[in-house]
Amino acid sequence: MAVSTDKTFASGTNSPWLIGNARLTDLSGQLLGAHIAHAGLIMFWAGSITIIETLRFVPGVPMSEQAVTLLPHLATLGWGVGTNGQIVDTYPYFVIGMLHLIASAVLGAGGLFHVFRSPAVLKNSGGIAAKFHYEWNEPKKLGFILGNHLIILGLGAFLLVLKAMFFGGIYDANVGEVRLIDNPTLEPSIIFGYLVGLKHGSWNLLGIASVDNLEDVIGGHIWVGLILILGGIWHILVSPFTWIRKIFPIENGEEILSYSLLGLALMAFISIPFVSYNQIVYPSEFYGYDRLANANIQLLLGILAFCGYVWHSWRSRQMNL
Repeated sequence: MAVSTDKTFASGTNSPWLIGNARLTDLSGQLLGAHIAHAGLIMFWAGSITIIETLRFVPGVPMSEQAVTLLPHLATLGWGVGTNGQIVDTYPYFVIGMLHLIASAVLGAGGLFHVFRSPAVLKNSGGIAAKFHYEWNEPKKLGFILGNHLIILGLGAFLLVLKAMFFGGIYDANVGEVRLIDNPTLEPSIIFGYLVGLKHGSWNLLGIASVDNLEDVIGGHIWVGLILILGGIWHILVSPFTWIRKIFPIENGEEILSYSLLGLALMAFISIPFVSYNQIVYPSEFYGYDRLANANIQLLLGILAFCGYVWHSWRSRQMNL
């Protein structure tokens, strides 16, 4: 495998700002460092914006009128919320923001370590890190890495479940209170019915965005968490089938990036009806009733991600010629 950082992009251009992490395609250790540093940047953004919004927050004025982005999500999780969605304590928001800043520092340090001190290729480091070295033509190893990602996502889904069921509960717009969800819906016909537009046996155009109670929401996260974790274990143990590799070929990093962007676009498009119409996941107490601007932002981000999928998919085919 070549380990050169000599890459070109866009009709032979070798401008570093345009090539970006494509220079690290064959350097699994340094690409991991860039990946971790990127996560640190996201954490820094979340932490800093949360603290800024907390410091600017005006008690008694609805969140939807204060041009805040992150605080409504924290309020929906039940932090600092009283009866009928009144914000009674902003200290939890400050703590959460600081925790994100601390996490960003840790991730940033990890990214710098992998870039400057750790071997550029993970297989040269030995130990557990070597298990995450990859070759683009090695489906089983890529499946191993995908499996670990899926397990982490599944654990993230269960964090919400634990918060809702055992650690303070979440805000229920139907009753105007923060409450524990002690009886989540686990009936498969109800949960998976949403995927085909069935809401408790009746057709609904909004599909999963038609959910109107937290029991179904948390039950859905339990199912999603289980599927992600089991899927992760499967991918760790079982190499991708040949017919799957024909549908989703993996010959270079451009293809994996294109699939990731396609998934991101799908999530953005799915979120649009939730943002626009759902009052249980996006309570009007925190997000207001007119959410067209938010929905348009999701739409634009989805289109941008989809265009990225098309571009990188085309790039991968050019490389395979």
